[in-house]
Amino acid sequence: MRSHCLGLLLICVASAMPAALPAFAAVVLITEEEAKLPPLKGAVATDLRGITRGPKIEFVADSDPSHSPMHFRLSFVSYGGAKIDPASVKFTYLKTPSVDLTSRVKPFVQPTGIDIPDTQLPVGDHMLRVDLKDLDGRTGTMIFALKVTP
Repeated sequence: MRSHCLGLLLICVASAMPAALPAFAAVVLITEEEAKLPPLKGAVATDLRGITRGPKIEFVADSDPSHSPMHFRLSFVSYGGAKIDPASVKFTYLKTPSVDLTSRVKPFVQPTGIDIPDTQLPVGDHMLRVDLKDLDGRTGTMIFALKVTP
């Protein structure tokens, strides 16, 4: 009788528990409302490097990075033995007005880059800017367009 009651109790507890949750939820990098903001006015310089020893930022493309959800990855490269300062990373959506996305990517920032396994983005063209510094104070910036198709 005791084992029968224990089995019944386990069934009741298991049925009261929610269904299995995914290991992580998708990160909404840009909302639909933000995507509808007017485009940035004026020219945007996309090659800001020049001759510098400052850190470099590279977009790491998966086999099909144009669909949402996507695996969003940026790689940080430093020079002269300097280390990247993860606290200096600033991530901006270039719209009018600009949208600071830094708080959304901050949990995924590492000295080697940004790695968000499951990123939600609305369909459209998105102009993004990433700024960072190394521990020697040198800056790096990258502006890039991310095209998301249905």
